[in-house]
Amino acid sequence: MKIFNTLSGRKENFVPIRDNKVKMYACGITVSGEAHIGHAYQAIIYDIIRKYLVKRGYDVTYARNYTDVDDKIILKSNETGVPADVYAKEMIAKIDAEMKRLKVGDPDVWIKATDCIGDMIAFIEKLIEKGVAYPTEKGDVYFAVEKFPSYGALSHRNLEDAIDGVRVENDESKNNPLDFALWKSAKEGEPFWESPWGKGRPGWHIECSCMNRKIFGDQIDIHGGGRDLIFPHHENEIAQSESLTGKRFSKYWIHNGLIKVNGQKMSKSLGNSLLLKDILDEYSDETIKFALLSTNYRGDINITDNLFPEAEKHLADFYSVFLLAEEKGVKIEGEAPEIDDAFNAAMDDDFNTALALSLLFGYFKSVKAKIIAGDDSAGKMLSQIKKTYSLLGLFLTSPKEFIARVNAKKTSAVPQEIIDLAEERLKARKNKDFKTSDELRDKIFSLGYQIKDAKDGYTVEKR
Repeated sequence: MKIFNTLSGRKENFVPIRDNKVKMYACGITVSGEAHIGHAYQAIIYDIIRKYLVKRGYDVTYARNYTDVDDKIILKSNETGVPADVYAKEMIAKIDAEMKRLKVGDPDVWIKATDCIGDMIAFIEKLIEKGVAYPTEKGDVYFAVEKFPSYGALSHRNLEDAIDGVRVENDESKNNPLDFALWKSAKEGEPFWESPWGKGRPGWHIECSCMNRKIFGDQIDIHGGGRDLIFPHHENEIAQSESLTGKRFSKYWIHNGLIKVNGQKMSKSLGNSLLLKDILDEYSDETIKFALLSTNYRGDINITDNLFPEAEKHLADFYSVFLLAEEKGVKIEGEAPEIDDAFNAAMDDDFNTALALSLLFGYFKSVKAKIIAGDDSAGKMLSQIKKTYSLLGLFLTSPKEFIARVNAKKTSAVPQEIIDLAEERLKARKNKDFKTSDELRDKIFSLGYQIKDAKDGYTVEKR
């Protein structure tokens, strides 16, 4: 199995630090608002990576965090008048509910930043003792970037490039513009904890280093997150952790691509954030997963108006083959190991879900032909597809249920005028008045819709 390691900039053979045990951590959500599609994508990716590693025989412990104290959360607290800790708790409950609707598996370990404040204070004290961090008269504590010679190795940039590539906080008490906050002195009205440097709260970057260490100790095998976290967040995690322990923090660094909406980076400032709950109200969890996993995880996903409808159409076509098998009395049982082998080959190459999904088009074309020809191997192929692709969260729904839901959506979007014509045509067909039936079909087509006859009636959709 090969994994692309951001640190080396290439694919590497995956070899855990110790035996077959895998310690895996992925940066979770800062709960300053409800879950959006970017949060969903990252959660899906690392859930699948965890499940695939388990499938390949590794003993995986997977941890994710919630950042529940942060500048953005405090800002939201001030806007809403809800205390920051209460606001964070409410957001975590909402996000958990949406992830359950999306059917994303829970990690083995959930942890919150506020669970580790004492650990963070102890961590920072040791960094000061080692001379790589320094407190200020105001009660802030900063990490001295120049004291960590390999700073920039993850993002492949030097210190000068790093300063140009990040928005630095203006603070005259900092020794270097790039030094980052480990501890922030409390401002009026902000939540705080007592510390050796006065009342304050942790900086963002120290949180993940401490949560990792609390769960796993000094070293982990895999650290994941979005590509936007490479610098400065993950770069700073490495600097903090390795300065403390003198050991390599994470052996493999995995980063998923970003979500774009019609070619633009998704952001609240652009007003194009897509809330997960809104997408789940419109599409099934399987449709969302198929759409997102059709791009390799390291690539950016451009969400256009057609992305989810096209994914839904492909899945409906696939499910129609399952339905055809049921109607023809095909027993969906047995194994077709070549399908699982091809899936594993794709996933062994840096978790290439896009390649794994592309194989489905050929499989279902072959299965449909086999069903029509009466070939019993069709049932074995369908059985294996269900078993293998369940790892991606697919083909877990009743075919009738999935197709009925899709058809209901199509019908609900059709104007009453078109439905009336379709009903009139159905009566003509039942009366064997095929001339009228054809005329009504053509009229429906001329109005921008097409009608498809089915065993139990018809479906109408925009053409």
